[in-house]
Amino acid sequence: MDLVRVTPELHMFRFPIGQAYLWSDGDELTLVDAGDINAAAPMEKAIRGLGLDPAALRRIVVTHGHRDHYGAAEELAVRYGAEVIAHRLDAPVIRGEIPVPEPDLLDWELPLYEHGLTVPEAPPTRVDREVEDGEVLDFGGGAVVVHSPGHTDGSIGVHLPRHGVLFTGDCVAGVGQVMLGVFNVDRARARDSFRRLASLAPSVACFGHGDPLTRDAARVLRETADQD
Repeated sequence: MDLVRVTPELHMFRFPIGQAYLWSDGDELTLVDAGDINAAAPMEKAIRGLGLDPAALRRIVVTHGHRDHYGAAEELAVRYGAEVIAHRLDAPVIRGEIPVPEPDLLDWELPLYEHGLTVPEAPPTRVDREVEDGEVLDFGGGAVVVHSPGHTDGSIGVHLPRHGVLFTGDCVAGVGQVMLGVFNVDRARARDSFRRLASLAPSVACFGHGDPLTRDAARVLRETADQD
């Protein structure tokens, strides 16, 4: 796992597949996504390496119900009492109550999808708070939930207007270039969600896969969304 500083308040944990983000409000910490089931220990070590205490973890925001995004959430939540937050429509998947919906794959996505299946299965994970579009979470000066369906029905982005930061989940990818995310259950809805996220014009865009955009993020998102 690599630890990448994005802004003074924001760090990214980069895993072999996917990533998670740590937001720091002083001594209070928030995770946006939680990696796979093997991610807890390396994230804890990295947090301590920043001079922070993992016991300050207050919440884990899961952008959607895929195993590489919530795998370590249950372990961390139990250990530190963190609140697990997800959209109402993906919460049953995360809790293991219903199966993960199958994506509508394009031919070129098939080998990538098969590679993604190497991520170990995630255990059923509690969801303490089910959110809807427009709800405000108590971190980053007010973090706004942006329902972004298409990748999954309950995919969300998280927008921190005060800081100009946007977490897109897997609706948008930044692997090599900014593009519509892959493995969508509804590609048309995902495109609409991409356009909505781009309209927020963030200064920093953080993706579920790929390096964050820290320069010209608003322009790149807008231009890519317009082309799609």
